[in-house]
Amino acid sequence: MVAGYAARQLAELGLRPGELTIVSADTSIPYERPPLSKSFLAGKDSEESIRINPDDFYREHGFDVRLRTEVAAVSPGARCLDLHTGEPIGFEKLIIATGARPRRLEVPGSGLDGIYYLRTLDDATRIRQHAGTAKRAAVIGGGFIGMEVASVLAQRGVETNMILREDRIWKQFFSPEMSGFFEAYYTARSVRFTKAASIAEVRGSGAVSTIVLAGGQTIPCDMLVAGIGVVPVTEPLAHSGIELNNGVLVNEFLETSRPGIYAAGDVANYQDVLFGKRRRVEHWDNAVSQGQHCARALMGEAAPFRHVPYFFSDVFDLSYEFWGDPVGAEQVVHRGDMASSSFSVWWIRGQRVVAAFAMKRPEEERDLAPKWIEARQRVSARKLADASHPIEDAPEIATSV
Repeated sequence: MVAGYAARQLAELGLRPGELTIVSADTSIPYERPPLSKSFLAGKDSEESIRINPDDFYREHGFDVRLRTEVAAVSPGARCLDLHTGEPIGFEKLIIATGARPRRLEVPGSGLDGIYYLRTLDDATRIRQHAGTAKRAAVIGGGFIGMEVASVLAQRGVETNMILREDRIWKQFFSPEMSGFFEAYYTARSVRFTKAASIAEVRGSGAVSTIVLAGGQTIPCDMLVAGIGVVPVTEPLAHSGIELNNGVLVNEFLETSRPGIYAAGDVANYQDVLFGKRRRVEHWDNAVSQGQHCARALMGEAAPFRHVPYFFSDVFDLSYEFWGDPVGAEQVVHRGDMASSSFSVWWIRGQRVVAAFAMKRPEEERDLAPKWIEARQRVSARKLADASHPIEDAPEIATSV
């Protein structure tokens, strides 16, 4: 994704033909990843419809795209990429966008057929094909990937069981009230939950047929999709001298420890100038914005990456959005009717809004959320919680940046 959006930005900025090469281990030109667990997985989108740029975009702009091509090593001093084929590719400037790979199950039987991880277009295609004949599925993980995949499988008529390590869905992010709402919503649509569980073994004759939990409970399934997190891909940089720590360390300009080499997307551990902390973000909006920012940097712009973290999700007939960083929040304010599908949630630290969630809420709430977070807006939690009053009344103390 970074490559697709960086290429588009470079084209708009007038990069000349022959000056860009995209090196990708993937089998397809750059595509959007969110549909892989949503509309593409559901069969509503085609491979062509989720591409970031049309097929002929790269040819028309003279951009070289090398697919099924893996980089073995990066040599900053020599300004060179060493490919697994032994071929070198020279560069003047470089964007590292190696992304992340899914964490794998490490239990007996984890190599059986019918066990899937969702990251690439090929992954989503295989899951979609299997879902057409499966009767029972297990989804391990209660984050946004697990939630989206489970909703698609259930809507396709597959009996779906979500296996959660925690005692409620997406405990690391959702408030208890939010978890309660989504669990009830999923249960009403025939999704089962197995909570506070860990996988001891996967059984089957060639293909998965049963999951065995640590306590001995067994769960039958025809297919298993594991959404248990990702790991940044940094192996090609192991001996590059580029500083690594939970990804590629970059400064507020997204530049690595080696001048002229940048990193963006899931692999970039960047200095967030809004929150004054380091973070690595694994969402669509971050890849888009950082890809565009790096493209401008390559063309000479010198500006810090200033961006409110954001992501969205679609599950069943619901769509929601999230902005900011709730870590360290002292208050969580729920606005709207938590028994309905129209509510927002606001995380507050030191009277300032640091994160917000919105689902089927008025436009003014969606518009104000990122603005308040960026401005470090102080608000009255009492007024914010009172949905009978306009949200514009919530600020009662002057903004302080």
